[in-house]
Amino acid sequence: MHLSPAHHAHPLTPGDEQFVLAAELLALLGDRTRLTLLHALTGGEADVTTLTETCGAARPAVSQHLARLRLAGLVNTRKEGRRVIYSLRDGHLRRLVDEALNVADHRLSDRPVHD
Repeated sequence: MHLSPAHHAHPLTPGDEQFVLAAELLALLGDRTRLTLLHALTGGEADVTTLTETCGAARPAVSQHLARLRLAGLVNTRKEGRRVIYSLRDGHLRRLVDEALNVADHRLSDRPVHD
């Protein structure tokens, strides 16, 4: 499995607070719909309608997931008329989503092929 180079590793030994917050973040990413939404936002800003079409979930569910992500500080919002536009809060989250999907790609490619 290939992860980011070691020079990108956390420079200090994390404390309890970092582990708690990291575990909360990973728990949020552990939901398929939220991960799909975050991945969609790596491509840029989007509104609820666009995100609903992208992830294929019901609009109320998408709105609830986006609210959780917003309350966790992972996404930003801004108003454009009556529409709410969502975006990723920072590049760290983009890299984390990309890295999680890269690990998944590697695990899938490492699976034995069955005839």
